[in-house]
Amino acid sequence: MLSVPSLRVGLLARKGILGAASIRAAHGHGGHVVAQEDFSVSHYYDRRIQPFPDVPYCKELDSAQKALKEKEKGSWTQLTDEEKVALYRLKFHQTFAEMNRRSSEWKTVVGGVAFVLGLTGLLMWWQHVYVYPPKPHTMEDDWKAMQLKRMLDLRMNPVEGLSSKWDYEKNEWKK
Repeated sequence: MLSVPSLRVGLLARKGILGAASIRAAHGHGGHVVAQEDFSVSHYYDRRIQPFPDVPYCKELDSAQKALKEKEKGSWTQLTDEEKVALYRLKFHQTFAEMNRRSSEWKTVVGGVAFVLGLTGLLMWWQHVYVYPPKPHTMEDDWKAMQLKRMLDLRMNPVEGLSSKWDYEKNEWKK
């Protein structure tokens, strides 16, 4: 009897979603079939650490490229510089100089950060204007001055607090 996962893998393989070369059945505990990718197929990538990839950059060649590959088998002195560069580009995507070249990605990052900061600033301004209530009258300078005068008149915290720093005879702060 087939288990449910194997039916799914078979159905996907028959539909063409999973190819036979890319799926390998591995039996785990309990007899369930688990689909795994076949990692024997290599993919092209440029790396400075590993300069020679397993597969060439261009896998499928057109007629001009095939003719150039045939010409490569002969003497390299008969090849022009453009043909040598074209042969290099068939095998590799980038040169070491191109791999080491700095990218302009920092400009995108700085632009994105500036955009987010600007959007945040606009949001804060909008909240300040339309969301937050107006300041209470107790935050005005006149009110604060009257409150300070009242605290001094009531002699609040005369030992170590505000009133201890006020000279009541001269009506000024102690020096």
